[in-house]
Amino acid sequence: RSNPVTYLKAFEEIRKVFQVEPTMIEGSGGVFDVHADGKPVWSKHEIGRFPEHREVIDKIKEMSGKPG
Repeated sequence: RSNPVTYLKAFEEIRKVFQVEPTMIEGSGGVFDVHADGKPVWSKHEIGRFPEHREVIDKIKEMSGKPG
């Protein structure tokens, strides 16, 4: 099961892979949403679960056309 350390690692991986400065905004009530360039990438509310390792990275790559 995912935990805050997992998300900090994902945060760092997003920074490294895409050479951007991600922003984490604390939510409440189990909200976990990821947006890139203003577009939704992941929504725990819509999908019903937290992402597995690299799912967010892979989804951003898919959206941007960046090779895996």
